[in-house]
Amino acid sequence: MLRPLSEQPVPPELLVGLSTSDDAAVYAVTPDHAIVQTLDFFPPIVDDAYASGAIAAANAMSDVYAMGGDVVFALAIVAWPDTLELHVLESAMRGMAEKMREGNAVIAGGHTVIDREPKLGLAVTGRVRPQDLLLKSTLRAGDALYLTKPIGTGLLTTAHKLGDCSVEDLASVIASMTALNRAAGLAAVEAGLHAATDVTGFSLVGHAHEMADRSGVAIRIRAGDVPLLPGARAHADRGVDFGGAQRNREYYVRPDRVRLEGIDDAMERLLIDPQTSGGILAGVPAEHAVAWERACTTRGVTAWRVGEVVEGNGVTVTA
Repeated sequence: MLRPLSEQPVPPELLVGLSTSDDAAVYAVTPDHAIVQTLDFFPPIVDDAYASGAIAAANAMSDVYAMGGDVVFALAIVAWPDTLELHVLESAMRGMAEKMREGNAVIAGGHTVIDREPKLGLAVTGRVRPQDLLLKSTLRAGDALYLTKPIGTGLLTTAHKLGDCSVEDLASVIASMTALNRAAGLAAVEAGLHAATDVTGFSLVGHAHEMADRSGVAIRIRAGDVPLLPGARAHADRGVDFGGAQRNREYYVRPDRVRLEGIDDAMERLLIDPQTSGGILAGVPAEHAVAWERACTTRGVTAWRVGEVVEGNGVTVTA
């Protein structure tokens, strides 16, 4: 499907492109400055229009932060039904604009089309120093693995669609999805880290597998150390499931990719749960541990140590 793109000539200035399947594209402008660019959009996953816009913006901006960059501006991408009132769109656009403003960035334009289903997103442009790049492919055996947000957004938003999510749990998951990863990305750069990604639709174990595979190492995760959003475990216990989780299960949970040892069905649902605007998953070498903890404290980032990087291949999760 993507073969025509892979046949394009690649200029030397393109530091990160299709060949590495990283979080965003990076194009060098000078030896010390590069542009980092990404694009993301999807249908609203909560009923509140303002929150939907803020979630869409935070999610799109996250790929820049996961690469060690900072967002400069974005172009809005909107698909909107002509049967849906425009004041709802105005509220969603306000959510996107204010979330961009929180990141000291601006929406500079965009494009809107009529569609049967609303969709919101951004084409985001940021800047990064090439020497500060955070990549999926630079984990090393001995690194500690940290996660900066709890998981469970897919289960909770699905429960919300089914009318089975409490007001308190819905507020918690919206707060998590609208929280920018900017501080976490800046903390990683300040601490001198070089390996990171953000946890989104492929789930925690799916994105961990991407990093392990591209880095030529293995990852061990302790399920008991993985932080969960309020209510997420309860919905997992009830058996909430949906297409995105099933696809992750079918693709990743196999002996050569992700091995689950002593993990119950509910925890499996959480580990393969597609995340929206999830946290940063970062590899922290022992010699950078103090600097990482200091940078997280200074920037108000909570980071949970969930595992480690070892020799081998694939991802193993133990209870």
